[in-house]
Amino acid sequence: MNFFAKYKKIFIIIIFLVFILLVSYLIYITFFKSTAVMPVVQPGATTTPLGLPTSPTGPGQIVATTPAEKLPTGTEQPATPADEIAAGRLTKTTSLNSTPSLGVTLDIDGKELRYYNSIDGIFYRITSEGQAEPLNDKTFYNVSKVTWSPDKNKAILEYPDDSNIIYDFQKKQQTTLPKHWKEFAYAPSGNQIVMKSIGLDPSNRWLAISNDDGSQTQPIEEIGENEATVFPSWSPNGQTIAMYTKGVDFNRQEIFFVGLHDENFKSMVIEGRDFRSAWSPNGDRLLYSVYSSDNDLKPMLWISGAQGDNIGANRKSLGLETWADKCVFVDSQNAICAVPTSLEKGAGLFPEMAQNTPDILYQIDTYTGLKKIIATPDSNLTMSNLIISNDKKYLYFVDSLTQSIHKINLK
Repeated sequence: MNFFAKYKKIFIIIIFLVFILLVSYLIYITFFKSTAVMPVVQPGATTTPLGLPTSPTGPGQIVATTPAEKLPTGTEQPATPADEIAAGRLTKTTSLNSTPSLGVTLDIDGKELRYYNSIDGIFYRITSEGQAEPLNDKTFYNVSKVTWSPDKNKAILEYPDDSNIIYDFQKKQQTTLPKHWKEFAYAPSGNQIVMKSIGLDPSNRWLAISNDDGSQTQPIEEIGENEATVFPSWSPNGQTIAMYTKGVDFNRQEIFFVGLHDENFKSMVIEGRDFRSAWSPNGDRLLYSVYSSDNDLKPMLWISGAQGDNIGANRKSLGLETWADKCVFVDSQNAICAVPTSLEKGAGLFPEMAQNTPDILYQIDTYTGLKKIIATPDSNLTMSNLIISNDKKYLYFVDSLTQSIHKINLK
């Protein structure tokens, strides 16, 4: 008798039992098993007696809801109100206009603003009551850059086709400047301007000065093929009219200061590229930003002496990742800077990476390096062209996305 014949009855019983179990299971899942799905509880969450997940402990997050999703009346949590005056917390931001604005500047009285409306081509003032009024009835179409004189009575207007004019708002007169002049800056007196004169031949490219009407042009320093590294910038004390940079290695540059009379000023070495600067009110120090591989190619703020024998003295990093052209001096010691809430690696090399990143306002003591947050705007705005009113009560700025003007109360 073989093995199968010997245990034939046992095999038949086992197969029968398996069949009974299978039929029973099919009947159970068809007629008796519930189709309800138990909620999934994320790791770390707790549940109520009904099995629903509850919120974890913590500060929470305000989430906008549609009307159908709102909690019943009486259960809403109010949002934190914005402060009317900057005190280091969420701060109210007031919009002063809704049109793209160019060349925004403080009027000579220190209270009103002047700006060019890029839509209608007209210059306006914003009064202390917040009203926009035309400076005159003249229209300037398609202006690309505005450089104001210190007394704000004149402005150099640059156009996309390289045309340039000086317009006198008091006399209502305009003077045409050569097309090969670019990157203008006024002397503190307002009687002269410095610019780059870029001829077709590299041997005919100069840093030059002229009277504020374009007359009596005088070459100061030959530029040659180094146009991109020359920065016209008349210091507030009138000592220097420009700076130019020369590469030392990948992470370092040497800054040279140019005067009117072939002075042999000291130079200073800086740790980074994309040099941007802002003069202190009396011209003795320079706030600047550069990026380097030591800082993941992000911009970093520095401060340094920049007058006479003190050029390069007390140079130090201020420890804030932002650009110098997002800063403004409040007085000779303190500056306010718009600092992006976050910056990705390489933002110094590609500044457009931060063009939609909201800013927080810091105040910096440029002598001690101490810094503090003074305001978080209640609107997510990327800030540029910061301006402080003469009485230090208001901070004006331009939203980089819409080019509209906004205000924050400092006092």
